[in-house]
Amino acid sequence: SVQDNGHTIQVNVAAGNGLTIMGRRYELVQFHFHRPSEERVNGKQFDMVAHLVHKDAQGKLAVVAVLLERGPDNKPQPLIQTVWANLPLEKGEALAAQVQIDLNQLLPVERGYYTYMGSLTTPPCSEGVLWMVMRQPVAASAQQIGIFSKLYPMNARPLQAGSGRLIKESLGGP
Repeated sequence: SVQDNGHTIQVNVAAGNGLTIMGRRYELVQFHFHRPSEERVNGKQFDMVAHLVHKDAQGKLAVVAVLLERGPDNKPQPLIQTVWANLPLEKGEALAAQVQIDLNQLLPVERGYYTYMGSLTTPPCSEGVLWMVMRQPVAASAQQIGIFSKLYPMNARPLQAGSGRLIKESLGGP
């Protein structure tokens, strides 16, 4: 389902999508968007970010962050186009899925990422979250970014201090 929860646009995902990290299985629960990105790479902030929130059997969280920027050709991003086409008319309302989506459409071709232990970016900002920030941004159209910014011109947590946090970079690949 697609929901405007008053803080962001969130897509609640059916069971069966997930990832395995060091032998631990995390199921995708939902994904949502922030503007601008809450992450920066070498000091650069991006137009938006999609957070794919995963949870394991013990309730531990892993979030994949996909950085979004306006593409040079200004073509619509297919998955975002599908989500925006299915936005509910009212805040708090969840619109049941009208179509199936392929989350691979949202991921960059190059699958390298930065990883670190951090916190949720929304209250209660709980610690112990495994973050994976994709290195390669994904292009979205100016219109898609504009639609979100009309709803949420700024719904990002301010940049937090590194606090000695170790950030690792994967070797990645397509």
